[in-house]
Amino acid sequence: MGRERDRLAKVAPEAALLLGAGRAILLQLADPQVGRAVAEHSDFAANPLSRLLHTLDYIYALSNGTEEQQRKIIEHVDRVHGPIHGSRDRDSGEPAYSAFDPRLQLWVAATLYDSARVIGAQVLPWWSVEAGNELYQQYARLGDALQMPVDYWPEDEAAFDEYYSAYLEKLSVSASVKAQAEALFAGTQAPWWIRLGLPLMRDVTIAQLPARVRELFGYELTASVQRRNRWALHVARSVSRGLPRCIRVLPMRIILRYVDSLSSAA
Repeated sequence: MGRERDRLAKVAPEAALLLGAGRAILLQLADPQVGRAVAEHSDFAANPLSRLLHTLDYIYALSNGTEEQQRKIIEHVDRVHGPIHGSRDRDSGEPAYSAFDPRLQLWVAATLYDSARVIGAQVLPWWSVEAGNELYQQYARLGDALQMPVDYWPEDEAAFDEYYSAYLEKLSVSASVKAQAEALFAGTQAPWWIRLGLPLMRDVTIAQLPARVRELFGYELTASVQRRNRWALHVARSVSRGLPRCIRVLPMRIILRYVDSLSSAA
């Protein structure tokens, strides 16, 4: 893994990349099958931030965790995904789904990579095309750990961009998914100190979403949204330049402690 492993280990823990978390989640929910699976098989309605936290568990463990932490998170994801399947929805015409569908696993991994590169290019001072290329190859590991066949990951970034652009045209957002998005940003079950930051997270997410997806959710790129997005990116760049790495990666260290607490599969 060598240098590629080093690149993912360097990039993934950067706290500034959390600005892309809402973007990745909304892109996932905009896939009709993922959105339906989340609505029917998760506690998203009661605790919408749980998907964000579980996504971070997964990324941090696979990028910087010990072998034991990686084993635990993969086993945990497999257990959670096991019961997630549904038959065809006769009312909407949506096809059957399964959390182990490699096409859905590929889309989830793709949203994580694309959000990392979009935000990273704007907030990490050392970001470069070369860094992005190295990171791209490493992100295939996230899909692989979801049991996605390795050859599903596009060969290079050009192929990824082609896949990604075509997939955006397949997305659709129902009233239920719109409600899930608003629940995420309301964070009614979250601690007060997290709720304070959610309005800003909402604005950054709106600004950073692809235009078509933003329209699907019914969001508008207003002047105030753009202004707050610029301010958030400026602060993130300053943090990435000025704070010691030991502070910038503190969220990862906290979340990896949670991974340590996960029970092993029987």
